Amino acid sequence: MENERLHSEMNVTKDGVLAYRIYFEQSFEQLPKRFLELEADRRKICIVSDRCVASLYLQEVETKLKSVCKNVVSYTFPAGEEHKNLKTVKDLYRFLIEEKFDRKDLLVALGGGVTGDLTGFAAATYLRGIDFVQVPTTLLAQVDSSIGGKTGVDFDCYKNMVGAFHQPKMVYINIQTLTTLSEEQFFCGMGEVLKHGLIKDKAYYEWTIQHRDEICKREENFLTEMVRKSCDIKRMVVEKDPLEKGERALLNFGHTLGHSIEKLMNFQWLHGQCVALGYGIASWISMKKGFLNQKELQKILETNKEFHLPVSFSELKPEDILAATKVDKKMEHGTLKFILLNGIGNALIDRTVTDEDILDAVRHFETTIRNGENR
Repeated sequence: MENERLHSEMNVTKDGVLAYRIYFEQSFEQLPKRFLELEADRRKICIVSDRCVASLYLQEVETKLKSVCKNVVSYTFPAGEEHKNLKTVKDLYRFLIEEKFDRKDLLVALGGGVTGDLTGFAAATYLRGIDFVQVPTTLLAQVDSSIGGKTGVDFDCYKNMVGAFHQPKMVYINIQTLTTLSEEQFFCGMGEVLKHGLIKDKAYYEWTIQHRDEICKREENFLTEMVRKSCDIKRMVVEKDPLEKGERALLNFGHTLGHSIEKLMNFQWLHGQCVALGYGIASWISMKKGFLNQKELQKILETNKEFHLPVSFSELKPEDILAATKVDKKMEHGTLKFILLNGIGNALIDRTVTDEDILDAVRHFETTIRNGENR
């Protein structure tokens, strides 16, 4: 029984004290029980979801929560990154005010990374902060964005430029929701899964490669193990550095260039796809600096291909990608804090990456890689 309990939940601590729990389930059956642990029967609850996810899960989740909570309402907004902005947050604020939500009440983010980030930011700022719960339904959200307390929205075309650190009170992961994802959405999440192995755990990275077939078939046992291991890697990093003053920056591997590409493509590519391309380019810079060998670089690029993640791009100017990095949140005193690999499974922070390093790498992926050459 103890092993079963450990398999179904994970504790996230802060300064050695329990901050919140991550639950791994195969359905929404345990939602009422878990919400009672938060004394949700005394609170008003607002479930926030985009319309796409709402059509799949809102009625079931609402019914489950109404069995233990007297006052449950829902707020839905149009799906898509283009709606992750201050206007949507403003509309949510108005809804909460009209429903008379106070500081003791609770928001529930039901959906992917856009919903989780937006709901978390609203929770962090409404009445100077109220509690919220993450119920992630995409692979990317389950392994990454639902954990760690980073919340935020895009400002104009700038990714996650407005935000706050605000930890959830609980993360409830229903692995079965992964079966309803499109192929593109599922493999988008693999960009963050593979990133976790690359920065912290070579054995885990090898495991994902060895079990590619089972993962692609979405076999439940393998998905559960994969999601749990990725969550554990992020948990360990976040516990050591909750406000990203040091080691937590390693989680940004691939994000500096990935966010730039994502923005310039007007979000036509999904986040995980852009991150995968971004860490491919960062791996090339790592090789050029002598941290990574050619064989390791080749393995990273081939693994991306096997999981239907991009290794090249077109129709973007390298100079525009470089310019976009200059407004990245990871700039410090005018210097870009770049994440590189010192071998697979070992990331490092590097502040010596130059504009020319970036341009050389981006040009390589724009031309050489696209023509089928990986060196």
